[in-house]
Amino acid sequence: MPHHSRACDPLPVHPTLESDALLHELRLRRLVPDDGSGAAAMLVDDGLALRRGERLGLTPRGRERADACARLAEGSEAERAARQAYDAFVPLNAALLQVTTDWQVRPGNVANDHADRAYDGAVVGRLETLDEQVGPVVRRLGRAVPRFASYRDRLRNARGRVGDGDHEWFASPRCDSYHTVWMQLHEDLLLALGLERQNEVVT
Repeated sequence: MPHHSRACDPLPVHPTLESDALLHELRLRRLVPDDGSGAAAMLVDDGLALRRGERLGLTPRGRERADACARLAEGSEAERAARQAYDAFVPLNAALLQVTTDWQVRPGNVANDHADRAYDGAVVGRLETLDEQVGPVVRRLGRAVPRFASYRDRLRNARGRVGDGDHEWFASPRCDSYHTVWMQLHEDLLLALGLERQNEVVT
C-alpha cells in the first residue's frame, strides 16, 4: 500500500503542500516535465502520477484525488467568490472561443497566414478588449481564492507578447499562450465548483 497516501481535505484557499500543488498543476496541464523533485516522487510512489518518458501524467486515481482537492468547500466564502467569477466568465468564454477561431481561420474558412496586418490587428484589438473585461473578474477572484491569483499576470503576459507580434502567444499549446491560460482558468473554475463543462449554459 502506498505509504504517503492520505485522505484529501478540500483546499478552500490554495495547495499548501508541494505535492498537492504539483497534483493540481498536473490536473490542469495533463503533462508536466518530471523534475525529479520529492513531490514528483511522492505522487508516483502513491500511484497518483506516472512517468511518461521525461514527463509526469496523472493516473485515474490521481485525477480523482486532484478533483477532490480542487473542490472548494461548499457554502464557503471562497466558493461564493468562485461562483460569482464563473457566472461572469462563461459569456466571456464564448467570445474568447470566437476570437481565437478568427485568429486561426479567416472568413471563407481559409487558414490565417497572418499576412494581412489590418485583419490581425483587428483580431488582436478584440482580444485586448476581452482581456480588459475579464481582468477585474480574475483580480477579484485571486484576492478571494489565492490559488487563482497568478492567472491575471499570466493572461496579461500572453496579451503583451501577442501585442508585440509573437503569434505563438495567442493560441499555441506549446507555451503559456492566452488561449492556454484561459482554458486552464476555465478548468480550474469548474473544478473549484464541482461542475462539468458539458453542462454549461451560456445566457
